[in-house]
Amino acid sequence: MKKIFFVVLLTLFLGSIVCINAEESIAKVEIKTSAICEHCKETIEKALNKVDGVKTAVLNVETKIATVEYVTEKLTVDDLRTAISKAGYDADEVKRDARAYKRLPKCCKG
Repeated sequence: MKKIFFVVLLTLFLGSIVCINAEESIAKVEIKTSAICEHCKETIEKALNKVDGVKTAVLNVETKIATVEYVTEKLTVDDLRTAISKAGYDADEVKRDARAYKRLPKCCKG
């Protein structure tokens, strides 16, 4: 009887987790950056992908635009801009963090 109760309880618990995840809202945003090279691309994508709630982050070096898919319940667009800024790059109207910018390689400083 205890095994049956445990299985039923476990099934209900796992079912509720699936429902919670199914309700996540995913949004897509484009953020203009100050990236100029492939190293910039790697740095920005890595910084964004470390943020909990980011599903995908891809930077187009030619357009300098980062396209980010994220969970709206966990993040705002300003959180994403801040992550880019802390990596040393401008993100829309958010200016780069000066200390992070100083640590960038020469090829990333324009």
